[in-house]
Amino acid sequence: MHYRFRTATEQDLPRIIELLADDVLGAQRESSCYPLDKGYTNAFCAIDTDPNNELIVLEATANSEIVGLMHLTFIPYITHRGAWRCMVESVRVAADTRGQGLGEKMLLWAKDRAEARNCKILQLTSDKKRPNAIRFYQRLGFVASHEGFKLKI
Repeated sequence: MHYRFRTATEQDLPRIIELLADDVLGAQRESSCYPLDKGYTNAFCAIDTDPNNELIVLEATANSEIVGLMHLTFIPYITHRGAWRCMVESVRVAADTRGQGLGEKMLLWAKDRAEARNCKILQLTSDKKRPNAIRFYQRLGFVASHEGFKLKI
């Protein structure tokens, strides 16, 4: 099967939320009930109008089904001589298409996109409760070089 990457549209939101909710952690915090929570539309509009954010979907060309998702944020830093970084978030592959190498294609595409934007670092985080994802990222060359912290407010 063939796939293509494209920028998400607002019409993609129901499928995007389905993908986000389709795992143990996402099921606890996302709601794919229709009509969608207005927060999703507000967030989409903020992402869509910000030139340093890209919500990217992976679409099967045969049937236009969205089978993958990732959110790229391009961040300027003072460190590393003012280099830009690309933060990858919300990486998801549809459950019925896992094991076909799509996640790897997505991360390689993200790396190419980051390089095209002159980023010097491609970074991501993964919940410690996702050991398979952590092994996957390490296999692709990502290094757990820092300890991350979050404060919910």
